[in-house]
Amino acid sequence: MPPTPKAEAPETETRTALHTSATAFCDAFRTSTPPSELLTTHFTHQHANILVHEHGRPHPQLPFLGRPFRGAAGLHAYLDAVSSCLSHEGMQFTEYVVDAEGRKVAVRGEARFTWRATGQGWDEVFTYVLGFDRECRVERYEIWADTGAALLASRGESVE
Repeated sequence: MPPTPKAEAPETETRTALHTSATAFCDAFRTSTPPSELLTTHFTHQHANILVHEHGRPHPQLPFLGRPFRGAAGLHAYLDAVSSCLSHEGMQFTEYVVDAEGRKVAVRGEARFTWRATGQGWDEVFTYVLGFDRECRVERYEIWADTGAALLASRGESVE
């Protein structure tokens, strides 16, 4: 008789669930899933708890940068600001680092971005840190990216 498989430890189950949720979120973002679908599929049902923050100093040419966007309306405002300024191609995500105790996942992303108004593009490596609720749904979506490249591209200046 084969041995009975052991149940995964709670921390391992949490780690697996967080990794699965983070991967699904990143895949949805990579494929430009509409904001309303991102909200209903990947974000916490407690919409007031949602925080989106792209880190950096606020700048008038970069309306998505350096300020917190809160709640469902904030998520939509952030995504609208980003999509009105930028397009991306070849986005991929690697190096998922899961903190089961803190309910966070850090992930490395790469893509080619283009500033829509100027057509100026650049290749970039960026980082997301995703914080999850008890249902493994995103509550915090933090972004660290190359704000200097975005600013130069917004001005039509060469980034590469």
